Amino acid sequence: MAPQRNVVKIAVQMRDAIPQLIQLDQAKPLASVLKEVCVAWNLVYPERYALQFADGHRRYVTENNRSEIKNGSILCLSTAPVMPLLTPPSFPAPLLCLLSARLPLAPASLPLLLLHPCQDLEAEGLLNRLQTGNHEGHREALRLLVLLVSDITFAQEVISRDGLQRLGTIIEDGDDLGEVLALALRAFLELMEHGMVSWETIGIPFVRKVVYYVNMNLMDASVQPLALRLLESVTLSSPALGQMVKSEVPLDRLLVHLQVMNQQLQTKAMALLTALLQGASLAERKHMLDYLWQRNLRQFIYKNIIHSAAPLGDEMAHHLYVLQALTLGLLEPRMRIALDPYSQDCYCSRGLGPLLSCLSPFPQNSNPAQDLERVPPGLLALDNMLYFSRHSPSAYSRFVLENSSREDKHECPFAQSSIQLTVLLCELLHIGEPCSETAQDFSPMFFGQDQSFHELFCVSIQLLNKTWKEMRATQEDFDKVMQVVREQLARTLALKPSSLELFRTKVNALTYGEVLRLRQTERLHQEGTLAAPILELREKLKPELMGLIRQQRLLRLCEGTVFRKISSRRRQDKLWFCCLSPNHKVLLYGDVEEVAGPPIPESLPEQLPVADIRALLTGKDCPHVREKGSGKQNKDLYELAFSLSYDRGEEEASLNFIAPSKREFHLWTDGLSALLGSPMGSEQTRLDLEQLLTMETKLQLLDLENVPIPEQPPPVPPPPTNFNFCYDCSIAEP
Repeated sequence: MAPQRNVVKIAVQMRDAIPQLIQLDQAKPLASVLKEVCVAWNLVYPERYALQFADGHRRYVTENNRSEIKNGSILCLSTAPVMPLLTPPSFPAPLLCLLSARLPLAPASLPLLLLHPCQDLEAEGLLNRLQTGNHEGHREALRLLVLLVSDITFAQEVISRDGLQRLGTIIEDGDDLGEVLALALRAFLELMEHGMVSWETIGIPFVRKVVYYVNMNLMDASVQPLALRLLESVTLSSPALGQMVKSEVPLDRLLVHLQVMNQQLQTKAMALLTALLQGASLAERKHMLDYLWQRNLRQFIYKNIIHSAAPLGDEMAHHLYVLQALTLGLLEPRMRIALDPYSQDCYCSRGLGPLLSCLSPFPQNSNPAQDLERVPPGLLALDNMLYFSRHSPSAYSRFVLENSSREDKHECPFAQSSIQLTVLLCELLHIGEPCSETAQDFSPMFFGQDQSFHELFCVSIQLLNKTWKEMRATQEDFDKVMQVVREQLARTLALKPSSLELFRTKVNALTYGEVLRLRQTERLHQEGTLAAPILELREKLKPELMGLIRQQRLLRLCEGTVFRKISSRRRQDKLWFCCLSPNHKVLLYGDVEEVAGPPIPESLPEQLPVADIRALLTGKDCPHVREKGSGKQNKDLYELAFSLSYDRGEEEASLNFIAPSKREFHLWTDGLSALLGSPMGSEQTRLDLEQLLTMETKLQLLDLENVPIPEQPPPVPPPPTNFNFCYDCSIAEP
């Protein structure tokens, strides 16, 4: 019989007992399941027990999360976090009178006393031990409490019994600055992170005590990371308490924590630092970052955290991303401020007049400053141009001089390029956008030097000029060039280069041709063309398609082409016609008139048997090209010239051609190669083959649309142990 869908096979264990293997029916109430488990172990009062997952979190099983129980799960039986309301049973009156005479209790209390088990409930028992036990009892109770408070059901009971206040008392008293304090801080944090109590309710004396632990020089290594974590949560959740933390915890103290070799302490110190920066105003944030950079925090992060021998954790990567985003966010005010184009004092006082005058062409040539009214990038684009001209004067001069010597239509506009490039960099670096709560994509090179954004602009503007030349762009192609530059920058930033020089090397290696190749490869990957089965199919289709191309080339030779003769004076006024006979055995050729159409092949006076042809020569190997010399005027002949060397009696002769176009050159050389039994290796053949392969592959895969194609074929099953089997056709199938 097939197993029921709602039944799972699990194990239930309890201390000092043999585990039970049961079949749990998910449709049955948990109370009934718990009762059956208790009966198997001869336990009374099943209401006092609960099931927990046996993983490290020890979460209680409830009706809401019982769907997480799967086949093979292990559960534990423990005391329940909540005391159930018991109904006193009926006792005979004589028994109650007898007990009340011997015990100083009211008769109504006796049934409850008889029903209570000797052990306390888990939550109440642990909290009582925290309040009344000795030092060792506190430690053991806190260890168990830390394991259990991650469960929200247990945490609710602890909080409802003033567990936070009891933990706060232990933290504020500070009688033990070692393991007990660390366990109390951890339990307190776990309870608060459930979100049932607001951080606003935390008292100022408590926060000051935690600040005291952070500022202490000699402190247990397990305490300070937890104290820093608690202050981070306070800072992010309560602006008022965050201001107090900012005033009580000096930046120098955080720098001390960042410079220790304890990676956990470094991470929590960086977390508190980014929390303080996020809670500060823009002016305060700039002042704090300037002070931190003066204390060489950037250099320390770059050398001792990013390039540390220990791997960088995900949490530290996130905090470095936040620090990078907050640092770049200081540029946002400049990005949001537009230049007043009619105020001469606004830029002439800073020496911008000569720069603006030499930045032509601007889109607004009458007043170049009007182009900087756009927000974004606002004044940030002008800051970039100024930085480039002052800190990279040779590169700036080369940019201006190169473009001034070009034709007007091929000139790369510096000002327009700078404005668009600044907008592009702001978009790629997410300047002006809020920080993500989970992102980790910081760039190490931003911690490698000061003024990282302006330095990145200097590299990018030179890249734009280089790409402009590679694309042979005109001003009408400006948007296309910017799209390529965006892709170059985005791809290189995604590699996370460790330094600006490495970024410069990688982005300059990503040429326009390489971008086109990557685009083609990605497109093929998206279409599934590069999958192993597809490649195998393409290889099988190639011979047939190459036969089609060969047939097309020979048909083109049979149609014939009119060629021009080139005399010693380079006159091209004479024409001649050549074609292949229908039986592919003879080349027919002869002179023709320009006004006449293609002649009838039988009327051509000259013939060249294909069997007499020795070789096909192209380019500089052709005799009629060698006779012309190697001057620049003959360069155009090299690409269109081809010759057929053949035997004429005992002498070697040649039939020389100058193709009218590059396409005709490819068609004729391919056709003649096919006649001579040589491979067709022209660029046109490669393009035609690729087009035919793509079309044929898509046609054959139409039936497999939206069906994933595996990388490897399914394995062939092994043969049977014997072949002694047959099919009896006389037996009718049911």
